[in-house]
Amino acid sequence: MPERNQNMKTGERVAIVCCSNRRPKSERDKLQRLDQVLRGMGAVPVFSEQIYADEEKERPTGRERADQLMKFYKDDTIREIFDVSGGDIANEILPYLNYEVIAGSGKRFWGYSDLTTVINAIGRKSGNESVLYQVKNLVGAYSEIQQEEFRKYLFRESEALTRFSYQFIQKNSMRGVTVGGNIRCLLKLAGTPYWPDLQGKILVLEALGGRREQLITYLSQLEQLGAFEQTAGILLGTFTSMEREEGAAAVCELVRNFAGPKMPIAKTQEVGHGEDSKAVVIGRDFPACIHP
Repeated sequence: MPERNQNMKTGERVAIVCCSNRRPKSERDKLQRLDQVLRGMGAVPVFSEQIYADEEKERPTGRERADQLMKFYKDDTIREIFDVSGGDIANEILPYLNYEVIAGSGKRFWGYSDLTTVINAIGRKSGNESVLYQVKNLVGAYSEIQQEEFRKYLFRESEALTRFSYQFIQKNSMRGVTVGGNIRCLLKLAGTPYWPDLQGKILVLEALGGRREQLITYLSQLEQLGAFEQTAGILLGTFTSMEREEGAAAVCELVRNFAGPKMPIAKTQEVGHGEDSKAVVIGRDFPACIHP
């Protein structure tokens, strides 16, 4: 990744984008609070023109949403790019991104869930780091601690936002560069030029929906792709639906069955879709900035 500028300064601008499903108008108040929170920290948010759903207008095409994103990559006054969406259609933009411009920008893309597709495409095609994190956590149920850790991380005062606890459930160590994110959305990249190079990597996996049967489907596909023969380890975040029904231990056992007995596997309850989630820097060495 290119050398970033010095620490972010008060008054610098950050972009708010929507690369996946447009947000319902009912979310406008929440995003207005997010705007106020970021301004209170000293950042100046600049919103994309394509945030909210509008029944009177056609959905922006993949190219149009990609153009909005690239506008911020080309704008030298923008320091960070935060995606506030999720859903299903983020991978539509991937062929229209200019990865050379992205590579030279030194800017990080932040998002989670369906934005896993964009995060890993950026990593594969540009080499840049991205951050697996939903910035709307700043106005969620755990807003106080989220705002404190986010502000300190944004202004390079502390790495607490990316420090999370984990436990090994198989083996006791692993090292490598992180790839992955939401398991369902990551698999959209299979067979495309945007699929991450898994050789020697640490595969991060988490999920919101999906019971046992869905997770079996995803793990089967990863196995058939040869993922578990290539990766140096697996970091499991939360699997919200299955853990609610069967508990975290059931998820761990299922993953072990597919990954095999030799694969290092660690589990954290601090990364995933929860509003209390920590951030994972995708494209950074594991276990940098995190602690067992």
